[in-house]
Amino acid sequence: MPSRRIRRAWFTAAVAASLAFTGLVAPAQAEDVPGSDPTVQEPLTTETAPAPFAATAWTSPGGAASPGDFTLSPGALNAETTTRVARLDAVLPKSGVQNLLAGANRTAEPWCPRDPFGTAADPDIKYCLQSDDSVSREWVPQGITGVSDAKDNELWGEAGNIQLFASYDGWDPGRETDPDPATGDCTAAELAADDACNQKGVRITFVQSRTNPATGSPEVKYRHVLLGWTYVNSADHVSFDGLHAAEYPIQKGVHAGGIVWYGNYLYVADTRNGLRVFDMRTIMDLDPDGDPTTHDAMGADTDGVQTTANVQDKTKVGRHNNVWYSFGYRYVMPQVAAWKFKATQSNPKGSYACVSTGAPKASYISLDRSTTPDRLLMGEYCRPQTGYPSTGRIASYPVAALEGRTADVTAEGWANYLPLANGGAQGAVSTGGTLYVNESKGTDEPGQLWRYQWSNGQLVQKGQPVKTARGPEDLYVERGTGRLWSLSEHRPGSASDCTANRDAADPVGTDYCQRVLYGHKLSWLDAQP
Repeated sequence: MPSRRIRRAWFTAAVAASLAFTGLVAPAQAEDVPGSDPTVQEPLTTETAPAPFAATAWTSPGGAASPGDFTLSPGALNAETTTRVARLDAVLPKSGVQNLLAGANRTAEPWCPRDPFGTAADPDIKYCLQSDDSVSREWVPQGITGVSDAKDNELWGEAGNIQLFASYDGWDPGRETDPDPATGDCTAAELAADDACNQKGVRITFVQSRTNPATGSPEVKYRHVLLGWTYVNSADHVSFDGLHAAEYPIQKGVHAGGIVWYGNYLYVADTRNGLRVFDMRTIMDLDPDGDPTTHDAMGADTDGVQTTANVQDKTKVGRHNNVWYSFGYRYVMPQVAAWKFKATQSNPKGSYACVSTGAPKASYISLDRSTTPDRLLMGEYCRPQTGYPSTGRIASYPVAALEGRTADVTAEGWANYLPLANGGAQGAVSTGGTLYVNESKGTDEPGQLWRYQWSNGQLVQKGQPVKTARGPEDLYVERGTGRLWSLSEHRPGSASDCTANRDAADPVGTDYCQRVLYGHKLSWLDAQP
């Protein structure tokens, strides 16, 4: 839940000026003092002090847990959010997914020499991100999904071979000591000089493997899209900010550890709260002519004032002096709804320990289309410690029920503690009765992919863990190719092991910790001992 420091910061011009100096959140730089606090973002689950350990709650790794703890309730601001997004939609032009992909401006390289696998077997396919994304200190990859989740025929219109991954803003120089308001925040000058001072929240990256229509050659192109949260300020202007959540010191906002694209909707995990919902039909385009220097005309809000957009200035977001900014991103996708945990959230803050009952953590999500109905899985990243033995719970929902947003959605009648004795699940996906779970082993060795099956209500291990990339994250099944996709999160310089293969002659090198998207064949995985 946002800190009181942030929640109460918007009500006077003096406080707004103070925040502009300290650089707490980007809207503090706006011309208008917000009338509703954009940092109070849905979902907001009720929180209490950490629950005491109850011996009767914990069963065992792989044992049954309570599915009732996973019940989701519609966000309290869903109706208001719908109204705000409709207003924003009337002001800003839109772009469909296919148009966005057609103009993708970044290139991924299949089978480049970057190698986070080390002693692990090579995957069936590997995409290397552009160098700046591969080594970015600011953007950390997490969740992954794709068009195979979105559509039964694995096509979005006529477009196929699409993956999406989420990254969170993990570095805000000058802000590392938050939430202490007295030290560590960016000054106004620092904000203007270095856009990394802004806390941008989450971005989604659309990736497509295709044939270049001009050359006939295969290529892999991608484009980043900023996720947004709408609000209305004191001048009655609709505006937007990046995604925020107060989850210090574990992270500086929404972690986006799991995402699922299903139909028109994109579901994003919000760790302590539930799910945020976005709509592919409301991707806003702030540079429709494709020329950033022209500062294209936008529409008018209810005040009737015509606005323009500026995608060159990376230090601002939202409406400022009748100009729209988006931290330099051409595309913005606003949140349209939320689902929050109905149970009280009592997981201890500042710890990877997890309670055994009550609201879970939405550490990652995935989709299983091999069942009827299609189901969305949700699980926890946990590290057991004294008093908190949970290895992390996992449960599922009928994903179509999440489109209603008028009544509670309950889990499907089962839940289990993960069989990982030491916890640490970064992502999990189920298909054909097998649950695949990624476990990170840090930067010093390959991660491990575990396989489990259900037997008499228990999750039991199937074979031995399979070595995979260092820093493996979320999981996504691409049904048509039979691939299990994931991505790696580490970057050079994040640990001593992440600089092992670099030298003056090759400063980028074949570093163990440069980020890649990769896919293993399910048939190969299932054949492993």
